Parts: sequence; C-alpha cells; structure tokens
Amino acid sequence: MYKAEDYLAGEIAWCPGCGNFSIRETLSEALAELELAPHDILICSGIGQAAKIAHYINANGFNGLHGRALPPALGARVANKNLKVIVESGDGDSYGEGGNHLIHNIRRNPDIAHFVHNNQIYGLTKGQASPTSDQGMETGVQVEGVSVPPLNPLSLALALNAGFVARCFTGEKEHLRETMKAAINFEGYALVDILQPCPSFNKVNTHGWYKNRVYFPEIEDPQDWSAAMELSRQWGDKIPLGIFYNKPRSTFEASLGALEGEPLAFRSFDPQSVAGAQDEFF
Repeated sequence: MYKAEDYLAGEIAWCPGCGNFSIRETLSEALAELELAPHDILICSGIGQAAKIAHYINANGFNGLHGRALPPALGARVANKNLKVIVESGDGDSYGEGGNHLIHNIRRNPDIAHFVHNNQIYGLTKGQASPTSDQGMETGVQVEGVSVPPLNPLSLALALNAGFVARCFTGEKEHLRETMKAAINFEGYALVDILQPCPSFNKVNTHGWYKNRVYFPEIEDPQDWSAAMELSRQWGDKIPLGIFYNKPRSTFEASLGALEGEPLAFRSFDPQSVAGAQDEFF
C-alpha cells in the first residue's frame, strides 16, 4: 500500500503560487490510489518549469531535450510494456517545440498518458508568449500584444483521432486527480491539458481568472466526437472542464507482433546476432 508522500522527492525550485505544485501533489495522490509501485512508473519530460516534475516525483525519470519528451516515452513503452509511461511537459514544450511529436504520437496511439501543464506562457525563459497565449496578450517580448490566434490543442487532438482528450484546472484538484487516473489507465494515447497559473510571468490568466470561467458541462456521451469537438472550441467567458472524449482504439504496441510475450527489455540479446548488419556500414 502506497501513500501520496511516497512519491514526493527532491528540493522544489518553482515560484510560490505556481500551479505546478498542485499538479505534483495531485499526481502523487493519483499514483497512490492506483497502487502503482515507483519502479513500475516512468515519467518523461523535456525542458521547462513543468518538465522539472520528473525530478520531484519518486519514480523512474527521463529528462530530455526541449519538446522531445514523447520520443523516449514511446521508445520506453515499446521496450517495456510493463511500465506505466507518463509524459509531463508545458504548453511550449509540447505544443511548440514538440508539436511534430504530438501529431505523430496521436497518430501512432502508444499507451502513454500525456499531462500538459498549460500556463499560456513560457515560464523558464522568462515570459514570452507560448503557442496557447491568447491573442492580444502583452509580454516582455510581444510588447504590442500577441498578433496570432492561439493553438487549440484539444481540437487538434480530436481532429487527429486521439482516443482520450480532457481538460483540467489546478484549482479543481479532485477532478484533476480522477482525470489523471483515468488517463493513466486508458489503453492508448491520452492527452490531458491542465490549466495552471504562472504568477511570475502571466498576470492575465491568474488562478482567479480561470476560477471565474471554468465549469463542468454535462457530457452525456464521451464517445460523441462532434460534441467533444464543440466543447474543445469553447474558450473565453466560459471554459469547460472534463473528459471530452474517451474512445479506445488499437494501440501502436498491438500493431507490432514482435512485442508479444516477454517485454523486449528483458529478452536476452547477443550482439553477434546483429554483427552482419553492422558490418554493412563499414
């Protein structure tokens, strides 16, 4: 039996009031309630404030390049299907630098839970606009305001036929915890966009700003793609939260017959068996 505190580790370097604290605490609660052993979990991240969470959770971790959290996550999942693989990253990390990997991993549909800490700003690099910053938002870089409309990650994911698409808010921790658990247990790629305040660099989308707008719509059929798409496009005075879409489909791993049976990571390997292929390059 595991407790939430069993998953907490590291000296935290986030700013006071950052929504990442809530995400870390809620994730530890979700892992404990799922009774997942730390050695059975892998958290992959890239670069950014959100990506630091791999250092602050007691589990296997891989902290890689900016926007490149999904490739090692996919590789780890293929190598060891016994692992629960979680990707933790920010809106810039996943939707900006990592946008190409986002697109193709939705297409592949590996069994990965992807939690995006969306504060609508680049926090680590001191406050320039991110792909999800609202049009007109003024920053230290975009001094006349952001000139282009924001990326809508949930609509994008739905358009690409993602099987699990959800939005949460750090101010609604119980809902966030239950959604995290559902995403981790989902067989396939699960995207959870988590709205969170950045008190240091985003003075617009504050905790209060979100709190005054978020609501829980009645979702009658989580497999109704059109209804999910309509919810995903709501933004402004009212921002819906919930699991908009939940419809499993065949995973990437299921398409690879070589993955049947014992995980690749535990199979014996003789380097001489690939010597012939290696010799062709010399």
